Amino acid sequence: MATFLYKLGRLAFRRRHFVALIWVALLTLAGVGAASAPPAGNSSFSIPGTEAQKAFDLLEQRFPGASADGATARVVFKAPSGEKMTDAGNKATVQKTVDELADGSEVASVADPYTGNAVSKDGTIAYASVKYDVSGMELEESTKDALEDAAQQARDAGLTVEVGGDALQAVPETGATEVIGIAVAAVVLVITFGSLVAAGLPLLTALIGVGIGVSSITALASALELGSTTSILAMMIGLAVGIDYALFIVSRYRAELAEGREREEAAGRAVGTAGSAVVFAGLTVVIALVGLAVVNIPMLTKMGVAAAGTVAIAVLIALTMIPALLGYAGRRVKPAGAKGRLLGRSRKSEPKREEAGGQPKANLGTRWASFVVRRPLAVLLLGVIGLGAAAVPAASLELGLPDDGSQPTSTTQRRAYDLLSEGFGPGFNGPLMVVVDAKGSDAPKDAFDDVAGEIKGLDGVVAVTPPAPNKGGDTATITVVPDSKPSSVQTEDLVHAIRDAGGDVEAKTGAETLVTGSTAMNIDVSEKLNDALVPYLVLVVGLAFLLLIVVFRSILVPLKAALGFLLSVMAALGAVVAVFQWGWLSGLMGVEETGPVMSMMPIFMVGVVFGLAMDYEVFLVTRMREAFVHGEKPNQAVVTGFKHGARVVTAAAVIMMAVFAGFIGSSESMVKMIGFGLAIAVFFDAFVVRMAIVPAVLALLGKKAWWLPKWLDRALPNVDVEGEGLRTAGERGSDPDEDRELVRA
Repeated sequence: MATFLYKLGRLAFRRRHFVALIWVALLTLAGVGAASAPPAGNSSFSIPGTEAQKAFDLLEQRFPGASADGATARVVFKAPSGEKMTDAGNKATVQKTVDELADGSEVASVADPYTGNAVSKDGTIAYASVKYDVSGMELEESTKDALEDAAQQARDAGLTVEVGGDALQAVPETGATEVIGIAVAAVVLVITFGSLVAAGLPLLTALIGVGIGVSSITALASALELGSTTSILAMMIGLAVGIDYALFIVSRYRAELAEGREREEAAGRAVGTAGSAVVFAGLTVVIALVGLAVVNIPMLTKMGVAAAGTVAIAVLIALTMIPALLGYAGRRVKPAGAKGRLLGRSRKSEPKREEAGGQPKANLGTRWASFVVRRPLAVLLLGVIGLGAAAVPAASLELGLPDDGSQPTSTTQRRAYDLLSEGFGPGFNGPLMVVVDAKGSDAPKDAFDDVAGEIKGLDGVVAVTPPAPNKGGDTATITVVPDSKPSSVQTEDLVHAIRDAGGDVEAKTGAETLVTGSTAMNIDVSEKLNDALVPYLVLVVGLAFLLLIVVFRSILVPLKAALGFLLSVMAALGAVVAVFQWGWLSGLMGVEETGPVMSMMPIFMVGVVFGLAMDYEVFLVTRMREAFVHGEKPNQAVVTGFKHGARVVTAAAVIMMAVFAGFIGSSESMVKMIGFGLAIAVFFDAFVVRMAIVPAVLALLGKKAWWLPKWLDRALPNVDVEGEGLRTAGERGSDPDEDRELVRA
């Protein structure tokens, strides 16, 4: 592989005009496609194999024209202090608002509060339910404006009016904080390279890659039903890895220049060596993201595939456009150790700092690695205990999906949620819809009544509506209002109790009982994700483990990498629980409402963090293996790996943390949570696991770390990540077969 990538790097360097033209053309094509594509329609949230989805599909079949997936709105009214909603003036205002809402072109129905028993017992709060023909993402802006105008007119008449539901669903905004993340990345790159030109190359290529990826997602959003969150997550991950991959190749290029090579040769060798690590690191990220398909949630699968596509683009750009831009930059990119005018004189023109023995002073990475290999057990214990302590909150993990109760208090959706809780109880915001399929029953009406009677006798039920059969009389819906809020454990227990009671009724009458609605759907999603976590881990970690065996030609190094990842991801989950569930530092993070952690957060974090963790493993440990293969002792190889890679890996980690942290300012709670989770996970993995635990374990294992059975060594393909095939006979100083024997020893 190194030889192929070496040739690719030299070709891109020589044919830089052609390479640049191709990428600019692709960016232009994707941009035109995004600009001309129809707006994204409904991002369907189907959960195949769950009872809630089965009930939803049954409703569409047995209640045709009911617009089961149509948007809904609840216009909530509160009377002024000392008045009631049943007063003549307030009643007239509500009636006028209902009439105005009913005139909308996309409105399917509007329920009058006074005829639909939608006034609170104390008479101070009422609500009107609005049902639309299309989903919230497909509503015309004029329809949303009409809804807001009707609410405003009622406010002008003296009522407190708020609007809940998904009719006013907005595209999530990421705010300006992601720009701050990119700015931090730029500063780190300038400090690392000491040159604006060298620092600008990774930023430029990352932005081009993300531009192509996000524009392609936007262009295909309508056809593939991609949600707005998909492009944000693709941007987040693509930007982070795009900068990092380019950073490693530019750093290796400067190192090759420092060894006296010509620029074209240096570009080829940089792509052949660091580029090989980029390919395998990118593969682990792609495997982790595409592997999300095993969960069998279409939305999650689409998010994973879209993000994986953006990562693949980042890899291709790093391998081709970076050497092309290096050709354009020429002498403006200095060799390693030489600073440009930005940060002062060239290092080569300065006297070298020397230690007492007369040797050049070691850099920080070398000094740290030397300390770790001298005290490996102490460093290992400290790192494991620290991550274990951070992971403790993960034992209290509660999963759920967001509703209007998790919105900021500044939104009308959240205020409507609070008003409904005040007037009708917390469970009113999360009613359960029970669907009774009596097609196989001899007495459908009796079956409907039996189910309703069983539900009324359960604990935690506030209200049960009479069964509402369809025209055929073989299916009915029953609405159940719990006495607890939608995201509570009590509501989850009630859903299971209703399903158990429905099983008893089915045994007697032959009628099947199904529970659906957004609350039941959220519960089913959480359970499905929990059930899929172990198979997903086995698949992703297993495939990446095999890939790393090929890269490192070792059994223990990939095993250590996987175990270190588990430590970092558990610590990151603990931090997420502490902030978003317990409320620690919630004000600093802009978390206005604590509650259950997003259901898909653990499995998504596992996938992404595993891929990113393997990035640092590949970049750092390949340098160590390269030194070991070339004859250094195990402990010295660890120090050498840090000498060449610690500075760059540190810069890459800080950049990735800054990019992810930039998304904490998003208005979308899922994006905010993922941004924080990934940023803290990168911190734990890069600085605790890869920088401390990994060298400590390698120091303790010694030569055993690089052990590989001879039969497996012969069976595995030689991918040559270290670039041994690029070394001349004089550079090798020995027969390459002898180097391979060192690994087998």
